[in-house]
Amino acid sequence: MDIGATTLILLVTCVSCLLLFLNGKGQKNRGHLPPGPRPLPLLGNLLQLDTKDMVKSLLTLSERYGPIFTIHLGPRPCVVLCGYQAVKEALVDQAEEFSARGDVPVVFRFTQGNGIVFSNGEKWKVLRRFALQTLSNFGTGKRSLEERIQEESRCLVQELAQTQAAPFDPTFLISRAVANVICSIVFGDRFDYEDRNFLTLVGLINQIFHLLSSPWGQENQDPLSYFHMETLVMTTHNLFFAATETTSTTLRYGFLILMKYPEVQAKVQAEINWVIGRHRSPCVEDRAHMPYTDAVIHEVQRFSDVLPMGAPHAVTRETQFRDFLLPKGTNVIPLLFSVHYDPTQFKDPTTFDPAHFLDERGGFRKNDAFMAFSAGKRVCLGEVLARMELFLFFTAVLQRFTLTPLTHPEEIDLSPLMNSVGTVPHPYEFRAIPR
Repeated sequence: MDIGATTLILLVTCVSCLLLFLNGKGQKNRGHLPPGPRPLPLLGNLLQLDTKDMVKSLLTLSERYGPIFTIHLGPRPCVVLCGYQAVKEALVDQAEEFSARGDVPVVFRFTQGNGIVFSNGEKWKVLRRFALQTLSNFGTGKRSLEERIQEESRCLVQELAQTQAAPFDPTFLISRAVANVICSIVFGDRFDYEDRNFLTLVGLINQIFHLLSSPWGQENQDPLSYFHMETLVMTTHNLFFAATETTSTTLRYGFLILMKYPEVQAKVQAEINWVIGRHRSPCVEDRAHMPYTDAVIHEVQRFSDVLPMGAPHAVTRETQFRDFLLPKGTNVIPLLFSVHYDPTQFKDPTTFDPAHFLDERGGFRKNDAFMAFSAGKRVCLGEVLARMELFLFFTAVLQRFTLTPLTHPEEIDLSPLMNSVGTVPHPYEFRAIPR
């Protein structure tokens, strides 16, 4: 063996020993974490995870290690919560302890901890209060916002009519309609669907969601210090992204599901005819009188599960959780997919069935395991807006059109194109047949 080879072996051995030492040293400061697969130095468990289907990888690990386990994304440990009971105990029962936002390096490089979604501590509390108050002033939960959504619903219906029942891909059209609602709130006016700047904005938002869904790609205590340009710009970005892509993706998935199950689409249309009629615009008040439609929308959100891993959480302080002790700052993944597909909470979770949200008499039934907007203190800021949009867009479109696939319903593939940070449906085309 030559000197060069000997030197290389010694170098590799020394580095390996150093990494093992550092890894072992770090373990002493990690409290008592749940069990999990043994990590490799630096890489952690990344080689054991399918980055195109992180959800499946995590569910497979939960079968071996139980509903609470630890994985290492690189050198940092991350606790994964699977199933309704584990997620509820953390996000709801110990809401304060699990209210911090976890680290997402690729996102932090962009946000630098600014904005509502990825900020923490007092900054997050101040910005959230500010955003809630501002949205309230713009009409969240009030008729003024409802009218904005109704206006955009009519524009969407007009665009669908112009297709003249010809096949088309709804992706960009739906994104433009949903994005225009938040534009109306933030800018005070909507954009024409062909406006070049508007198209660029919507395109970038769509690309960001696909990027996040694809393979892994300090302030002082004065509240006024949080209101600087970077934070306000990032907060606006958060509102645009959260209020646009998740809702538009849910609508796209919903339309695809209704074409897969035409009998469900027909029952929704029958309820629309009975409660709303064929000419009046749907309004939010109609929802209380339309239990089947309400159940269908909830089931679309549960079944499509657009954000299957939720947003990452972290513990705000050293936290006792079941038999484990989580050090302050420990990253936590609440696997919302495992909640929405928990067989203890839904009779047949792998089947699309509106009965999951209906009682014996056909009335709407709430389910605590419905966490499409997450749960606890980090529940989605735009929940009220999203609920209004989903109901008004769904009913406005189905009031005027029957959605018809280009293939037999049994051949429609509802499996996601990607299933990681976000769930994205396969591209499809359909015909909007006037009723």
